Amino acid sequence: MRLLLAVWAAKLSAVLGQLLGKKSSSTPGSIALRICPDIIRKLKSKIKNEVIVVCGTNGKTTTNNLLATALEKGGANVVCNRLGANMLSGVATSFALGCNWFGRLRADYACLEVDEAYTAKVFKHIKPDIVVVTNLFRDQLDRYGEMDALMDIMKKAFETADHPTLILNGDDPVSSGFGRDYKGEVRYFGISEKVLDEQESAQDGKFCSNCGAEQKYNYRHYSQLGDYYCPSCGNKRPKIDFEASCVDLTDGIGFLVNGEKIHLNYKGFYNIYNVLATFAGIKTIGKDTKSFADSLALYKPQIGRMQQFDLGKPFILNLAKNPAGFNQAIQTVAQDTRKKDVIIAVNDMPSDGTDVSWLWDVDFEKIADSSLNRLIVSGMRRYDLALRFKYSGVRVDVITEDMKSFLDSCSLSDAEVCYVLVNYTMLFSTENILKELEAEKEKNKNV
Repeated sequence: MRLLLAVWAAKLSAVLGQLLGKKSSSTPGSIALRICPDIIRKLKSKIKNEVIVVCGTNGKTTTNNLLATALEKGGANVVCNRLGANMLSGVATSFALGCNWFGRLRADYACLEVDEAYTAKVFKHIKPDIVVVTNLFRDQLDRYGEMDALMDIMKKAFETADHPTLILNGDDPVSSGFGRDYKGEVRYFGISEKVLDEQESAQDGKFCSNCGAEQKYNYRHYSQLGDYYCPSCGNKRPKIDFEASCVDLTDGIGFLVNGEKIHLNYKGFYNIYNVLATFAGIKTIGKDTKSFADSLALYKPQIGRMQQFDLGKPFILNLAKNPAGFNQAIQTVAQDTRKKDVIIAVNDMPSDGTDVSWLWDVDFEKIADSSLNRLIVSGMRRYDLALRFKYSGVRVDVITEDMKSFLDSCSLSDAEVCYVLVNYTMLFSTENILKELEAEKEKNKNV
């Protein structure tokens, strides 16, 4: 009865939230957990096959949703927290809303994005069969602390979960360290060739996780990701089980994964890692990857993952919340040769991280090129951004808190495209403004 009441309460909360314009991704689960604290454990028993958890600093929402989409295209029913609510309440929401009104759950798989700092808490309620770790970068230092502390949390979580199969980014010397002396099965994915011209940028995993000496690289893609080795102790990039090769960035992204052709219609070099992690997950649970390319063609990136709007010209919204994420977003912007306006907005709410010293590790210098039309900064930390750009030698054209007015003004400028780079608490409000402006443009077009 408690389970049934929890499901009803969650569903009613979700309906009410949607009527009020809310995402309803966490609150229904919070209510359900108060009524039935073991709701996740009870419903997990209804999952026929594997429970797959995706965690890591960047890319976990995209990877998790790609996995769910691929499995669903193969005819499976999947429990998935698609909106990225990745703490305990978000996981509870996905299970409760996956039930019918009789409290019954029929699902073949669960694909769950989990905040890496919450793995230990979540794994007390549900033990995954497979854990995918996309990467580990410094993120929200006021909340997580340094990466060593985060890795200790995750190692204990893996032990609590009875050593699930790990799928690790072999190009990341930090997260691949979980595989060293691990008692369970480990598989690695990576990009097995030099693709990008190496540029100086902040590196989080600069020193060997085994002995502490400075690492060297045969080639490096970005941040600490690449073909690394330690000249001191011999620790090096592991043997890659799922490797990308023949990478082509001229028209979207094309590459081979273990000989299978992959093509993405959207940009962002980092998306290669997301696809590799997904491919590895599908193979690890023994599913056929032949239809995987089709599911990629149908997949629509989630909110703020190079999400495109039409305001008479393309407006591209991207979430970037740490140096590695911002640097990859800036690289994607720089590769676009069209004349462009760029809006960057940063808040410092608790869920963003109140410490914004990481702004000084972002390669903002690289945003200035001949195709930059106007640069606009916004958000609660707009003056910090303006100061950072001043020290980068890049002129800021506008400092504003009125995001809507300047998004609208960019639709009327002579730029061919507008990129909007925001951190977490700026994301949903900015998306709502862009949707509103898009609807207004469409309405005026039909008048």
